[in-house]
Amino acid sequence: MPSIRLRLIVALCVPVALVVLAAGLFAERNLRVRERARVEASVLQRAELVRELLGPASLEERDPEALWREVRRAAGAAQARVTLIGADGTVVADSEVAPDELARVENHGDRPEVRAALAGQTGASTRRSRTVGRPLLYLGVPLEPGAGRGVVRLAVDLASVEARVAELRRELLAAAALALAVAVVLGFALASLVLRRVRELRGVVASLAAGDLERRVPWRSRDELGEIAGAINEMAAQLRWRLDAVTAEKEQLQAVLSGMVEGVLVVDREARVVLANPRLRELFGVWGDVVGRPHWEVIRRPEVETALRRAAEDKEAVVAELTLDELDGRVVQMHAIRFPASGELLGTVAVFHDVTELRRLEAVRREFVANVSHELKTPLTAIRGFAETLLGNSVSEEQRAQYLQVIVRHAERLARLIEDVLELSRIESRKLVLAPEALDLDRLANAVLRDLGPQLASRQLHAQVVSAGTPSAWADRRAVEQILANLLDNAAKYTDPGGRIEVRLIGRPHEVRVEVEDTGIGIPAADLPRLFERFYRVDKARSRDLGGTGLGLSIVKHLVQSLGGEVYVDSEPGRGTTFAFTLPRPPH
Repeated sequence: MPSIRLRLIVALCVPVALVVLAAGLFAERNLRVRERARVEASVLQRAELVRELLGPASLEERDPEALWREVRRAAGAAQARVTLIGADGTVVADSEVAPDELARVENHGDRPEVRAALAGQTGASTRRSRTVGRPLLYLGVPLEPGAGRGVVRLAVDLASVEARVAELRRELLAAAALALAVAVVLGFALASLVLRRVRELRGVVASLAAGDLERRVPWRSRDELGEIAGAINEMAAQLRWRLDAVTAEKEQLQAVLSGMVEGVLVVDREARVVLANPRLRELFGVWGDVVGRPHWEVIRRPEVETALRRAAEDKEAVVAELTLDELDGRVVQMHAIRFPASGELLGTVAVFHDVTELRRLEAVRREFVANVSHELKTPLTAIRGFAETLLGNSVSEEQRAQYLQVIVRHAERLARLIEDVLELSRIESRKLVLAPEALDLDRLANAVLRDLGPQLASRQLHAQVVSAGTPSAWADRRAVEQILANLLDNAAKYTDPGGRIEVRLIGRPHEVRVEVEDTGIGIPAADLPRLFERFYRVDKARSRDLGGTGLGLSIVKHLVQSLGGEVYVDSEPGRGTTFAFTLPRPPH
């Protein structure tokens, strides 16, 4: 591919060469015409002079030798070849042919100039002589006025004309060479000037292509290159603006994808991964570079592959649910849809929602409804049965009193159950208004023990508060009383007569730890994780006999968390249980 410089030089030199060639041809043609006209006029004068020298005598009356000598003298005077031709075209004498050789000269009657002269006119023609073998100008005039008496023909060598034309041609070639040299120099200078600016444009464009969007063309002009430079500068500014906008959008999208709690997977039409956000990697345990890999190599789940394939084929969203881990029960709901929704497929996007907690809450709700129904059914059945017995049968006063006591006991149990359910509902819905204050936990714990004194005494239990100093906590008084009452009530119910209950208060820099330890029956390790669930009982029969609702520990857990603390349990069957919870210290 020729360079721009070479093409510019050629583009400048070719017109110059064509102009010089056209001018040379035109000048050569005009010179040739003028020179021939000049030579013809000169030859005509000499032909007339030769005719005067020969006189009016008839050619047939002349002695061939004498006539040849006269023709030779006339040729010398005219400086041309002289030929006398008879009326029949026969050459009678020729200055360059001896008389004894005239017989070999062919008839000239068919020559154009001879025919014209025999017709009484002056004739002229240019051609190569077959006799002497050179290009000659032939001019013929009648030997005498009138037609058909003979012809005096002069032949002049055109070498002078050709010499003048050759000289002119050499001059034109020299001028053309000079013009071409000047054109080459000017073309090179012009090409260098233009190419310098073109190189600057190329350098700016290359920098823009390499990502340097701050580069600009440093000069301005009103020509086409100036317009191109302005367009490049404008394009660079637009690219910078668009790149900034795209970068901002990309960063926003990256921030959104990184902060999403849902996993996002985007694949192209060839099922190769285009994007996978951090949450998706966390859900499926994917690490390393995944972009460009087939999605089935990244997420090895047949359900995902099936859903993505269906979404790519259909225009409707595909919803699927899959369990990631059978052990921890993690459940993910997948929504996949193609894009665009109509037209040629570009790819598919899938969003993965972790619905484990939702499914757990649904299970808890179902279990809660079932437990509440069961817990309500038992006392209601008892109340209804004994009430129907009292209405339908005649019973003694002693039996009536016993039946009424059962009804009252179950009604109280039902009331406690409903009250605990409402209390738990208020806590979970955050409708419980808490008023934190600085609490003296030592005094508060002793007050709760005094309130439970009759119950503890009836079961022959020894209870005390052990405090290292006088730690205070920042909490709601009523909530802490309810927590301690529930924990001490549980400890009293599940500790055999003669046992011991101890409340320990441990001060720490940022919190207070409260421990309620008993020497009761203890809790198996398998039951500890579910101990704070609603209606969960380790010993269901004993719990019901003792009047428990199964909601006490659940209320404890939610109250402690509402106060900003945590609750713990440690137990060993047959050796007792320790419940502990923390409360924040008062602000300084």
